[in-house]
Order: sequence, then structure tokens, then C-alpha cells
Amino acid sequence: MVSEKVIVKNPTGLHLRPAGLLCNQAMKYQSSVQFSHNHTVSNAKSVLSVLAACVKCGDEIELICEGEDEDTALREMILLIQSGLGE
Repeated sequence: MVSEKVIVKNPTGLHLRPAGLLCNQAMKYQSSVQFSHNHTVSNAKSVLSVLAACVKCGDEIELICEGEDEDTALREMILLIQSGLGE
């Protein structure tokens, strides 16, 4: 298992479109991809789970990846979030 904290930078947080981008990226990996926000763990492969986390601009989340491609998954998910998720 690997994890790292990252700040969500996009101005509107994880609303539907960026949540969809995040899920699409997470589904590319065999590893489980989750994130922790406000003491709740959400499945990054589920749009509903991501939306339910109510992540806003400036919030810190901790990405947690576990599985055979966990290092690649973590690195690429962080790059996607840092890039602003298309915004």
C-alpha cells in the first residue's frame, strides 16, 4: 500500500466532470484506488463515491493505492489532480 496527500486545486472542487475524469483514470489500474477526506474513505473508481465526498477547492485528500500497479497508480493520479483535472 502506498499513499500521499495532495491538494485539490480546481476552482469548483470535485464536481461531476472532474469526478468523472478522476474515476476514468482510477479504473485504468488493477490496484484499488481510494482517497481519504474528512475522516471518510471514498472509492476513486466510483463517481457517486467521489461526489459524495464533497471535496472543495483547497481541500487536502490522501490518495491510497494498493495492488500490483500501486506505485504507477499513485503517481499518475497525483499528476492528474495537480494538473487541475481538466479545468
